[in-house]
Order: sequence, then C-alpha cells, then structure tokens
Amino acid sequence: MSDEILRWADWTSPVLPVEREVVSRLVEGEAGQSPLLFVPGPGRGAWAFAERWLGHAANRGFPAHALTPREGGDLRAHVHDVRQVAASLPRQAVLIGHGFGASVVARALARYPARAAVLVAPVLSKWGAIGGGFKTNPMGTIPAVFGGRMRLNRRQLFSAALATEEADDYLARMSSSYLFNVKNPGRAVGDPPVLVVGSPDDRVVSRKALDRTAAAYGGAPLLFPGMGHDMMLDAGWAEPIDAILDWLTKELTAS
Repeated sequence: MSDEILRWADWTSPVLPVEREVVSRLVEGEAGQSPLLFVPGPGRGAWAFAERWLGHAANRGFPAHALTPREGGDLRAHVHDVRQVAASLPRQAVLIGHGFGASVVARALARYPARAAVLVAPVLSKWGAIGGGFKTNPMGTIPAVFGGRMRLNRRQLFSAALATEEADDYLARMSSSYLFNVKNPGRAVGDPPVLVVGSPDDRVVSRKALDRTAAAYGGAPLLFPGMGHDMMLDAGWAEPIDAILDWLTKELTAS
C-alpha cells in the first residue's frame, strides 16, 4: 500500500477517534533529552515497556511514553495513533517500535518527522513471522496463515535465563494478534537516523531479516546474543536499552 493510498483513505475513510492509553515516565524540570515514544505491537500494551524501559530511560534524562495499540485496529489506525501522540508531545519525538510495533513505526516515519527511530526485533514481514513460527510454535501459528490471530509462546519470546514464573506472568498479560505486512514503508521524512536492534537467538525474527531491515536503513543491526524476542522484558533487559540510549545520546548531540 503506497503512502498516496493511505492519504486518500484518510479523506474518504478517516480513522475513528478513540481514547488512547499512554503511559509516561517524565523527567523532572524542563531539561532533558528528546521524548521517546515506545510502540508495542498488537497483543501487548504500554505495560510491556512500563515494566522496565520507561523508568530506565527517564532516569537517564529521556522523557518516556508508551502507547497501547487500539483494540482491533489495523495498520493504518495504529500509524494514525502514533502520529497523533507523537505530535502532541512538547518536542520532536524519537519513535521506538518493537516487533510488529516496529512495522507501525516504519510506516509512521513516512508521515511524522521523527528526531530518530529505533526498530527493536522488527517484524516487517507477515510471512517471515509465520515461517519462523512454524519451527517453534506450529499450533499458535496456523491460524495466522488463514488471516487469523497468531499466539506466541514462552520459548519464542524469552530466553531460558528468564524465570519461568515471570515469563508465564508476562504471557498471561498478552493476547494473540493479527499480523501486518509492510513491504515498502516509504522514505522517512527528514531522513532521521534509524537503529535496528535484535538478537541472533530470536525465534521470531531471523538474523537474515535483521540484516535486511538494517541494510534498508543504511546500517547493520546492533545484536544482543542470548536474548529472546521480547528484549524489554527478558533477562538482561538493561543492556539493549542502555545501548539504545547511548546511541541516541550520540546521534542527537551530533545533529
């Protein structure tokens, strides 16, 4: 779907307004870095970032916000919500998407002039996720082949280092989700710096897919071996967010 079609749909079939859930961790005073807007994929809420990464980012001087995807929303609706929330922030935002949330960010970058963007364990191909899912979770993946929802399991999402009880608690808070397919998200407005982050041990996103996505933005992925797909909740969660914030500090200072 081209950006022109999206714009035409905005006029002929506007996205319905909803009450959006945004969880925030702010920095005291007016000083601080650019605000961060974290975007989870469908099936997860803002809580997935509020558990660890939001507070950690705020402690390092980044006002941090996370947006819960609207229930039953398609890709266009999710992109719309990200753009609206980002535009409401007091300063130009950094967009950070995880999983299918990264596909939302990739599309939003064509319409919102982000200060920078980070794609964490990005799932931009519906069929790539289905192919990988059959290897580790065939029963949870089969419905997605026929347009239904996909449910991921503990082995796909987390490393063995995460306590079973903690992993099961997170899984209980997640719901199954529909899959997006973003083959051509369009050129990012203003050509912001884009970082791709992932793990070579991710059972949802292959190493080849990480390489392809990073290459599309002119770089190589930043990898964290031993981690699962849901890096923001997995054991060792601090390492990737610290690396992301270090990268942002360098990029935002240089620009």
